[in-house]
Amino acid sequence: MMEHIGAKLNAIREKWGLTLREVEARTARLAQEWGQRSYKISAGWLNRVEQKGRCLSGEKLIALGTVYGLATDELLAFRPGGTSNRPEFDQVSRPNTTLLLTRGPLEDHARRWIPDSVATDPIPEETALSPREEHLPNQYRRGIIGLRDKTMEPMIRPGTVVLINPLRRAIAHRREWTNEYDRPIYFLMTHNGYVCTWCDLDKDGEWLSSYPHPLSYVAPERWRYLKEVDVIGRVAVVLLRHE
Repeated sequence: MMEHIGAKLNAIREKWGLTLREVEARTARLAQEWGQRSYKISAGWLNRVEQKGRCLSGEKLIALGTVYGLATDELLAFRPGGTSNRPEFDQVSRPNTTLLLTRGPLEDHARRWIPDSVATDPIPEETALSPREEHLPNQYRRGIIGLRDKTMEPMIRPGTVVLINPLRRAIAHRREWTNEYDRPIYFLMTHNGYVCTWCDLDKDGEWLSSYPHPLSYVAPERWRYLKEVDVIGRVAVVLLRHE
C-alpha cells in the first residue's frame, strides 16, 4: 500500500519538476510559518517514502498536499480503492504556467472552488465568512469583502472573493516578505466583525495591529491578540469582481 502511494508521490513531484531538495526547502518554510517542525520533510525521508514506503503522518500529508497543490483527501485517494476527482496531471502545466480554464475536468475542478454564484450574488454591506464547505481543499474557507470594507482598497476592492487557508494562521515576520505584493494578507474576526488586512504582531505577542493599504485612507486598528481578535487564516486566493 505504501509503495503504491510512494510511486504516486514520485510521479506528482516529477510532473511539477521539483527535486527532493526543493520539496525539503518548501516544507521547511511551511514548518516555520506554521510554527510546527513536524511539517518539514527531509529529502532523504521523502526519497525513502517514494522508493521503499514509510508511514505518512497527518502533518506530512498536509505539507505534501500544500507543496503539490493537492488536498489531503486527494493524497489519501491514491490508496488502493480510493477515488479522486482531480484531473490527470498530464492535463496540468507546470506551477508557473498561466492556464485558461475551458470546458473539461479543469473547469469542473475550478467550479468546486469558485461557483458562478459568487460573481452574481449581491455584495454584502459587511465583510462576511461563508460556512465551512466540505468540497473546498484542506477545508479552505471562503470570504467576501463587504461594501463598507475599504481596508485593502484598491488592491482588494469590495465584492472581492477570497479563499482563506485556516492552517496558516501564524503572523509572518517582517523578514519573510520583501514588498506589498508578497506580504501575507490575513482574514481576521474582531468584536466589530470580519476584516481582511495586512497585520503585524508585537514582539511580546500581546497586540495585533492592522496595516491597511496606504491608498485606502482607512486608519490602522489595534487589538489584544486572541482576546479582541482571532486570525481565521491567511488569504490564499483572491478573485476580483468587476461589474
